[in-house]
Amino acid sequence: MKTRPVLTTAVVLALSLASFAGIADARPGNGGSMGSRGSRTWSAPAPTRTSPYGAAPMERSIAPQQQAPAYGRNTYGAPAYNNGMMRPPSRHPFLTGFAGGLLGAGLFGLMSGHGLLGGAHGFFGFIGLLIQIALGIFLVRWLFGLFMRRQGGNASAGNGGFAPAGNAGRSPANNQRTIQIGPQDYQAFQQLLLNVQAAWSQQNIPALQGMATPEMVSYFNQELAGLASRGERNVVSDVRFLQGDLSEAWSENGYDYATVALRYSLIDLTTDMMGRVVSGSSADPVTVTELWTFVRPSAGGGWLLSAIQQTR
Repeated sequence: MKTRPVLTTAVVLALSLASFAGIADARPGNGGSMGSRGSRTWSAPAPTRTSPYGAAPMERSIAPQQQAPAYGRNTYGAPAYNNGMMRPPSRHPFLTGFAGGLLGAGLFGLMSGHGLLGGAHGFFGFIGLLIQIALGIFLVRWLFGLFMRRQGGNASAGNGGFAPAGNAGRSPANNQRTIQIGPQDYQAFQQLLLNVQAAWSQQNIPALQGMATPEMVSYFNQELAGLASRGERNVVSDVRFLQGDLSEAWSENGYDYATVALRYSLIDLTTDMMGRVVSGSSADPVTVTELWTFVRPSAGGGWLLSAIQQTR
């Protein structure tokens, strides 16, 4: 049996399995970081128990980029951004180390002719190799899920599933003041999470205009138009809030801001106009952790979604 065709086939299958384990991001925001957080737009939100590794930098915002500290650690211990131009790695360190080492060792074994874990010879060795790849990928996914459940398992059920805020956030600047976030605010955040997802699925721009800032509505509109131009539609359903906690809350220039880490599950399915699946699954929910920022007038009024950031 020729080794080169077998090697090529094995590598393609391994990469296909790894890709199959991935998650397609087509929900509101398309898995990106966008929007505005007032004067803190280009600063990293404070880490929380739900989002212990902080947030990815903003990719799109109408807020002007002010002078920001060099990439490293800011005054409250979270990763800072280099004026929005440098994007640090966003991979989870558990998956990066364990899965990367497992897959890297396997591909090295394939290329050196020793199989995924040290010995694949002949046809039966090749079949065993593929089984090892699949088992390795599913083992990584199981361990990662176990790790995340343990991390969030002790969250308080108070405040509608939000953990106690404690002393979240940084010390306010001269033109800012900290504000208190109460149970009614947390309930509003949770309801907005559900309502935004529903309006997105319905492609209901007028409804989104009552839930988000004009900037965020413009991003949603662009994303929905992009889907339509490709003859596709994204529908999210069975959205379930799992856990959340406050990153920081402050007031500046007549507006209140609150950045909240949210973990939720949903069915994220994209189909073409004929109903054929393009990405996602109608049966398997995915779990997402994001940081959502809400804004309202300090004088009173309802909260609006003003930014979505992905976690690191």
